Amino acid sequence: MTLVDFYRDLHAHPELSMREHRTAARLAGELRAAGFDTTENIGGTGVAGVLRNGDGPTVMLRADMDALPLAEETGLPYASTVPGVMHACGHDLHVTGLAGAAGQLARVRDSWSGTLLAVGQPGEETAEGAVAMLADGLFERFPHPGVILGQHVGPAPAGTVGHRAGLLMSAALDVEIRIFGRGGHGSMPENCVDPVVTAAYLVTRLQTVVSREIGAGEAAVVTVGRMHAGTRANVIPDEAVLTLNLRTREQHVRDRVLEAVRRIAEAECAASGCPRKPEITTAGDFPALSNDTDTVRRVRSAHAAVFGPAAVLEYDPLMASEDFPRFGAGDIPYAYWFVGTTPQPVWDAAPGDRPADKLRGVPGNHTSRFAPDLSAVRTVVTALTTAAHAVLG
Repeated sequence: MTLVDFYRDLHAHPELSMREHRTAARLAGELRAAGFDTTENIGGTGVAGVLRNGDGPTVMLRADMDALPLAEETGLPYASTVPGVMHACGHDLHVTGLAGAAGQLARVRDSWSGTLLAVGQPGEETAEGAVAMLADGLFERFPHPGVILGQHVGPAPAGTVGHRAGLLMSAALDVEIRIFGRGGHGSMPENCVDPVVTAAYLVTRLQTVVSREIGAGEAAVVTVGRMHAGTRANVIPDEAVLTLNLRTREQHVRDRVLEAVRRIAEAECAASGCPRKPEITTAGDFPALSNDTDTVRRVRSAHAAVFGPAAVLEYDPLMASEDFPRFGAGDIPYAYWFVGTTPQPVWDAAPGDRPADKLRGVPGNHTSRFAPDLSAVRTVVTALTTAAHAVLG
């Protein structure tokens, strides 16, 4: 089976966070075939493969494995066969890149010296996987890395790689607000406290947090991604639930945003006469991702030599988030870069001249039409292999 076939197979069989049993088994099989001493079921469905090749640094290569609860609409012949689940973020390409790089590095082990730790991580989308693998002794049971390398695919011209030293991705936090009302018949709202109306006011008011409470020079995003209430048109429910996603780059900004969300939620509920204060809980905590300058310099230089300088892009800080930095929390230097996957004709046809304009016209991550160009298989494998060589020497 070629790596393109391997990718197509993973894409057709996506699995949700912390349930990546088939994906993990496929990756483990590839690592074992390449000669890695491989262990499964780390922190749930996590995989780790170790290849020792003499003296030298220990380099960890990481790929996340989970898919998203989204119905695919790409029309691809290898589209998802799992109803309502799709590899809409490209983690199938990440796994393919890791499997391919592991195989290539094993075949040319006379060109480098050191130890490779290949890690297939579950649950990135829910911020569970990295924490779970570390809690299960990843760095105690296996060689402790001196450098960690990772990559992510996304909307940009296929064949390009994007780098940035320092801050690259923001921190994120999910917030759930449960609003308590007093339900009843839809014909008699005067006898009720309608939590749907309160939720609607709250959604609108939350839009002022960033525009009126956060300085123009400070980055923050507040998104209400989910609103759930009621069962029938003529029934006023007892509760309504909002799920928010907060994104910031600095801790003091996150604290300010979260405090504003709490204050506004409690005030709106009080204004509506809710029988009790809202219940506010947090989950999905992603740290900010800040690349090590020296490691990025070495990897970027290696990528420029292989792909050509014109294919190596400089990225601005993004409001997207990752749990990848959890692995480097013990002050392990890391480099994380992006790989473009948009077919060139699709990119060229998108309106606008600036990349920021074109991004609005091409299918991106977390959309039902995200369909990476198959040439990206070669790019992710080469990018990860080249980066490992740059560190291992």
